[in-house]
Amino acid sequence: MTRKIAQWISDYLALIVLVVAILALSAPRSFTWMPGASISWLLGVVMFGMGLTLKPADFRMAIVRPLPVISGCCAQFVIMPGVAWLLCKAFSLPPEIGIGVILVGCCPGGTASNIITYLAKGDMALSICMTGFSTILAPLCTPLL
Repeated sequence: MTRKIAQWISDYLALIVLVVAILALSAPRSFTWMPGASISWLLGVVMFGMGLTLKPADFRMAIVRPLPVISGCCAQFVIMPGVAWLLCKAFSLPPEIGIGVILVGCCPGGTASNIITYLAKGDMALSICMTGFSTILAPLCTPLL
């Protein structure tokens, strides 16, 4: 029974996310019952659930093919801050706001990027490896940028 429920959720996750997003946008007060502290736990449950879809062999492929992980991390710390800087220039943002935009551009991917990869039926192991490596590099690269 539990396996059938898990399979149903997996099959219809994109639709579930869309329905909940529409509900949250149209009736935001329907989510006020949830304390802010529970969001971290819920994100953990989502990540755990996505992790259960992977096998150790999936991660071996990411190690055997390091170029996608390396290029993804380079893109994270070159392209993302560069695009943020260009947007600041294009919209003539004040320096205080521009620094914030560039800082966000320097931040590594997280749960949201992995969820989008999962929904798009992308390479989850690669996405998780890139998130892990960019998170490890962030304390070094973000202050430099």
